[in-house]
Amino acid sequence: MSGNPEARRAARIAAVQALYQMELAGGGAEETLEEFAQHRFGDFEIAPDQDFFAAILRGVPQHQVEIDRSIAASLASGWTLARIDSILRAILRCGLFELVARRDVPARTVIDEYVAVANDFFGGEEPGFVNGVLDKLARRKRAAEFGLPASQGELDF
Repeated sequence: MSGNPEARRAARIAAVQALYQMELAGGGAEETLEEFAQHRFGDFEIAPDQDFFAAILRGVPQHQVEIDRSIAASLASGWTLARIDSILRAILRCGLFELVARRDVPARTVIDEYVAVANDFFGGEEPGFVNGVLDKLARRKRAAEFGLPASQGELDF
């Protein structure tokens, strides 16, 4: 399943914004999907791929415990997921969801896309942080794409 790359990029940015909003306001995926479709997508220069956006927005909360556990295990010693900026958490959650659940998107593309999303939100070291964490996760979750032996739990979050 291939989609318009610009529409997918817009969907990723919208998904990060929506997950951030859900974390702060406590709303659910369905009401947030509705709100973005009715009120937020018009603010985008390129219309987001709504199906792709919906898949991420429904999938991350559904697997959030496993996603957060995997991300936390990939952080440097002494770092916890709670210490990470909430937008960065949303970026990492979307990226890991896509690495595991969207095998139609190459791992390197997922990493590059979420580094670009991080660049849209941050001007400092955050994009490099996103690159490092998602690369580590991708090498574990999609080892074959990197010419590495498959690891246990490769298909799990």
